Amino acid sequence: MYAVITSGGQQYRVEAGQILKLAKIPAEVGKTIQIEKVLMLVDGDKIKVGKPYLTDTNVKASVVSHGRHKKIRIIKFRRRKHHMKQMGHRQDYTEVKITEIK
Repeated sequence: MYAVITSGGQQYRVEAGQILKLAKIPAEVGKTIQIEKVLMLVDGDKIKVGKPYLTDTNVKASVVSHGRHKKIRIIKFRRRKHHMKQMGHRQDYTEVKITEIK
């Protein structure tokens, strides 16, 4: 059994027991969160697709940790103008473990 959920503007294919990094969620470490934006649920040969979300399905996950991804370097360069600008960005994330798909 697996489900396709959306969180932080991105879609993820999740199964029970899987650990993944989502966009930052304001929840404490060890707490259980409920993700109700489920797009699709597959159980063997049975497939349910929402319009746009399934109303009777949710995914429970526990928060494992919070952190920041590796730095992404941004370089803006204009040729023949003696101009170069460097910037960096680190995105926050919340690491969760999927415990149950209902």
